[in-house]
Amino acid sequence: MIISELPAYLTSMGGESCKGWIIALFTLSAGLSRPFSGKLADNIGRIPVMIFGAGVCFVVGLSYPLLHFVSGFLFLRFAHGFSAGFTPTGTSAYVADTVPFAQRGEALGIQSLFGSLGMAAGPALGGWIASIWPINVLFYAAAFTAIFSILILVRLKETLTTKEPLRLGLFKLDKNEILEKRVLLPSTILFLSVFSFGVVLTLIPDLSSFLGIKNKGLFFAVFTLSSLGIRLIAGRASDRIGRVKVMRVASAVMVLAMIAVAFATSKFMLLGSAVLFGAAVGMYSPTTTAWVVDRSLDKFRGRALATMYIFLELGIGLGALVSSWLYNNKAENFQIAFLFSAGVAFLGFLLLIFIKSDRKLEPLSVT
Repeated sequence: MIISELPAYLTSMGGESCKGWIIALFTLSAGLSRPFSGKLADNIGRIPVMIFGAGVCFVVGLSYPLLHFVSGFLFLRFAHGFSAGFTPTGTSAYVADTVPFAQRGEALGIQSLFGSLGMAAGPALGGWIASIWPINVLFYAAAFTAIFSILILVRLKETLTTKEPLRLGLFKLDKNEILEKRVLLPSTILFLSVFSFGVVLTLIPDLSSFLGIKNKGLFFAVFTLSSLGIRLIAGRASDRIGRVKVMRVASAVMVLAMIAVAFATSKFMLLGSAVLFGAAVGMYSPTTTAWVVDRSLDKFRGRALATMYIFLELGIGLGALVSSWLYNNKAENFQIAFLFSAGVAFLGFLLLIFIKSDRKLEPLSVT
């Protein structure tokens, strides 16, 4: 709800040169918290981890109006990232716990479908709220949506069968608990794919204004809506023909989407590129998650998903920082930034070409 309005909000405080940190700080804290959320999800349960993330979202959302200065805003962006560092890890592990292997891609596609509905409605609704009321109303509205997720979570049955109570020792990480080596390959592919996501989150609001689009959340709404149906199709296809083949198509479409954005000179062209971008996101999101779960051990599922999300946050954060540096608040640099992101996505496509298909991959189990 708030992401499309944050660049202008930060500029109003005199922080125009810090736009890249809007996404980078959020993803930094999310990435730093992933090893902890993964370990906690594997030990104390999936639901407590999800509730903590939603609680952070609520508290930080209420705090934005209180710290209306650049350093305070950047601190809140860092704190806000802990919501993304915890809730998705617990959610993906919870879903993977409840479905059979043969339907894992489809189930994770359904999960990402509902995530997309939120991502589609959020920016569009946020842009509408900000156009009518002061931005503080937007922050309060976004914060209170987290309450509804908590109300749902407290009524769910925990899927982790062997739990232990929360204790300080769980926050101590051994070096082998930070990353799950079994899932480094799909996580690397995800990193190269979501680099473009960081670029889009950072530059699309300014590009929308440059092209005369009043609602800066419109691109986000279009790309998210375009990804809805394809998520289910991609999830089912990855169950049948393999994760790698679907990811090859997703990477190729991402390259085309970034090239299309780079050369967009009108509202119609920009929204057309949003459709391509949404198709790419809709394919790689559930497929990568299923691929990671396939390659992980059941007892380390939280750690494996946390590893995936670390690479996701790293890709988004670097995409935000690099694109902000390339753009440098100059309209003539939009094309350079988006073409660079197309090149990064192409590296992912090349890597996938050399990966053997995994159609016959069976779930791993602890021996």
